[in-house]
Amino acid sequence: MTCKTSDNLTIFFDVQGNQNATQSIVFLNGLSQSSVSWILTTPFFKADYKIVLIDFIFQGQSDKTGEWRSFDQHAKDVITVLDFLKIDSAIIAGLSYGSLVAQNLGVNSPKRVSKLILMSTFANKTPYYEAIELSWWRALEFGGYGLMLDIMLPSVLSENYFKNPLIPIELMKQTRQEANEDKQALFKLMRATKERPDYRPELKKITSPTLVIQGEKDLLFPVHMAKEVSDSIANAELIVIPIVGHTLNLEAVPQMSKAILDFIKI
Repeated sequence: MTCKTSDNLTIFFDVQGNQNATQSIVFLNGLSQSSVSWILTTPFFKADYKIVLIDFIFQGQSDKTGEWRSFDQHAKDVITVLDFLKIDSAIIAGLSYGSLVAQNLGVNSPKRVSKLILMSTFANKTPYYEAIELSWWRALEFGGYGLMLDIMLPSVLSENYFKNPLIPIELMKQTRQEANEDKQALFKLMRATKERPDYRPELKKITSPTLVIQGEKDLLFPVHMAKEVSDSIANAELIVIPIVGHTLNLEAVPQMSKAILDFIKI
């Protein structure tokens, strides 16, 4: 399904699960992911929840035209989808890039967020992260997404995944490259992170019950960065999943899903 954003761009979304459920859960994608990335996760929720999957502008099947968008603008686009679906309040679960959109939703639209789940998340940049960000940017600039992906994977997948891949690495590369042929769209997505200031002071405004989930072996956003997020939000809970890395909706689907279900059923 699609609807129009406030600036008349087409945003794609998919509604799955129990259409008669009283609660809706929205899953928000990582940087170069799309709504398809939740295919392993949705079976854990489809019986009891209406599931909304959204491709941000510049992702997946959504428009890739127009200027770059801030995380506030991405958050407004999510509200546009919720309005279209007549969902007053939803559980918002964002991963990595999607977790930053989720943070902005929690800050700017608290009445629309019944519970907030932030996965593989951060709120401020460290010199180490900025070095990784620059390497991705330069790789995309000079070698396209193929080179960027080669550089990206060791940061977003754990050593354990490379030893025991659920999806073979080469197959993953092929499918991800096919989904990210438009490097200008990726630049526009990455610009939002590049331009984002330290968001820790804003997080103090979040009033929704919040769960932070981080992989123990996340190299991109180490656990201490997630702890800073949880420490900035009143009564937030932090769960660290052992052994796994950054891409929790691939590496740690059962553990991640159980943590979310335990949290939202309270």
